[in-house]
Amino acid sequence: MTSVVSAVTAGRRTSRLSRRINLVSGAVIIGLLVAVALLSLVWTPVAPAKIQIVHKLQPPLAFGLLGTDQLGRDVLSMLMVGCWNSLSIAITAVAIGGTLGSISGISAAALRGPFEALLMRICDVIFALPPILSAMVLGAFLGPGRFTAITAIAVFMIPVFARVTLATSLQAWSRDYVTAARAIGNTRLTISLRHVLPNILNQIIVHGAIQLGLAILTEAGLSFLGLGMAPPAPTWGRMLADAQTYLGLAPWLAILPGLAIALTVFGFNMLGDGLRDLLDPRQASR
Repeated sequence: MTSVVSAVTAGRRTSRLSRRINLVSGAVIIGLLVAVALLSLVWTPVAPAKIQIVHKLQPPLAFGLLGTDQLGRDVLSMLMVGCWNSLSIAITAVAIGGTLGSISGISAAALRGPFEALLMRICDVIFALPPILSAMVLGAFLGPGRFTAITAIAVFMIPVFARVTLATSLQAWSRDYVTAARAIGNTRLTISLRHVLPNILNQIIVHGAIQLGLAILTEAGLSFLGLGMAPPAPTWGRMLADAQTYLGLAPWLAILPGLAIALTVFGFNMLGDGLRDLLDPRQASR
């Protein structure tokens, strides 16, 4: 019996350690990337748009720390500025989509009936149009740029957050504290703001951290197709697109931005998992 208890205790300790590692690892990775992005606003080794044809396609350490591209531009500087562009677009889009989607989900849970049904049908329509296709339509009217990328990603994020928020809000509305609040005469708006929102906010934050990884991938895809920020502003997706022609001569031009995208997505996923385990009381008790 003692051995069984010891094994269970050891298993719980291992599980808790794993959850802490996820949170710390994700926070460190994203923290470093944010620091690089902010640093790029005030300093880069070389101006990222500076063309030096005489030094084109130089390998890492031969000219600059990470070499140069087909126009002689410094790859490290482009990666640093691309980090800011990618993170700022993704974070802005998720913030807008998450806010609008959460408001819609909470409102649908409070009103129910036709409003809830209408919201779900709108979500189905948006889900049927991938963000890449939405960006292509927007790009045809607005032209490629930061606004187009943010709008396309944000529109796709709205139904994602709306469905998650609706599901968690409906669970909150079935709790005893909401029943008590309704019994003393609180309005649906008051209950939503004072009782429902505080109890689902943790799940919204966790979902937002995870969706940031998807937003980074989507932004890279849009930039790869030429629907992101217009040149000469560097983005990781555009760097991948430009590197296609030179894969045999200069593979680092594709490897480095690809690793940056993968590391960022990995960091946000780890951070989201860690936050879920930290903020979810059911996970914390295990």
